[in-house]
Amino acid sequence: MITRSRQVALALTALLTVGAACQARDHEPPRRPAPAPSAADPGVFTLVASGDVLPHDSIIERARFDAGGTGYDFRPMLAGARPVVSRAGLALCHMETVYGAHGDYSGYPLFKSPPEVAEALAATGYDGCSTASNHSVDDGADGIRRTLDALDRAGVRHAGTARTEAEARTATVLRAGRAEVAHLAYTLHTNGHPVPDGQPWAVGMIDEERIVADARAARRAGADIVAVSLHWGTEWQDEPDQDQLTLAETLTAARTGDRPDIDLILGTHAHVPQAYEKVNGTWVIYGMGDQIAGEMINGDGERDPRGNQSTIGRFTFAPPARSGERWRVTKAEFVPQLFDVDAGRVVNLNRALEKGAEVRAVRDRIRDVVLSRGAAEDGLVMGE
Repeated sequence: MITRSRQVALALTALLTVGAACQARDHEPPRRPAPAPSAADPGVFTLVASGDVLPHDSIIERARFDAGGTGYDFRPMLAGARPVVSRAGLALCHMETVYGAHGDYSGYPLFKSPPEVAEALAATGYDGCSTASNHSVDDGADGIRRTLDALDRAGVRHAGTARTEAEARTATVLRAGRAEVAHLAYTLHTNGHPVPDGQPWAVGMIDEERIVADARAARRAGADIVAVSLHWGTEWQDEPDQDQLTLAETLTAARTGDRPDIDLILGTHAHVPQAYEKVNGTWVIYGMGDQIAGEMINGDGERDPRGNQSTIGRFTFAPPARSGERWRVTKAEFVPQLFDVDAGRVVNLNRALEKGAEVRAVRDRIRDVVLSRGAAEDGLVMGE
């Protein structure tokens, strides 16, 4: 997507053009109580996941400004998400771009982001990130290597791209309380760019049979929970496309015995928030939207504020009553977010309502999209 840097900062209300067109509500959206286990249960934990980190040129410029002109500091951008992310038992992001080196950084169309992004993700509280995306091979094998090396140095785990075949064949497993959580990640395509020569394993590509096989292998290796990140869907489309719906149905239906092979699906790529839905008893986020991105231009060549709207998904997991059974999602939540491109900051919309009707309208638009496939009936609530 094309982005344009602004020379003059605009007010937050200008960013919210689409939201302001929505009818602002005079009441808070209902928050139905959801069942939750006792906090005293040491096995209970929350898993949070957020959308695409997509540093356009303007984002890189902002990080340099925030660093005082020397280096790049992305931590202030993400500070608004930190209260939600850092309190989770396990936090997953989506690092859409690869990293450059020695000042060779760029935005659209071939992204090379400063590696300081990884430090900011760690400081925000992220434990791991999916790295399979349509931009995974923007700088070939070197870009993949630099990205994973930087995440390793920052202590952030990763899934979806690999430096070696052995790494590609090894599931990323993270600890959350007493649960072992396998994180798998795949992308629909790489913008027509080939994967590095002789390295077909460098990027996880969406393939139904492979995803199920990988999930089963992770389960056999001891994973209590299998979370799958998918970079999929149609850009700028609020509704999940038919391919998303079909794949979600197939993946959530896969079972070994009485136990589903996949426990959670986390979607990215569309640039806009999409629906949450419970499919075959498994929560699916079709698209979380862009958590960080510059001013976005949609497929019609028009500036589109939806490209700076997103959600954080938050799921409370509790251990099964009997060994070998499925870990249960006892509470499902979404937290609406906005990236204020003028301030260069992530904004938790539920904590910014005092800014006025425009913020409330955008928050409510995101809510309506998230709930558009009946997730409220399955217990999804809006969290703070």
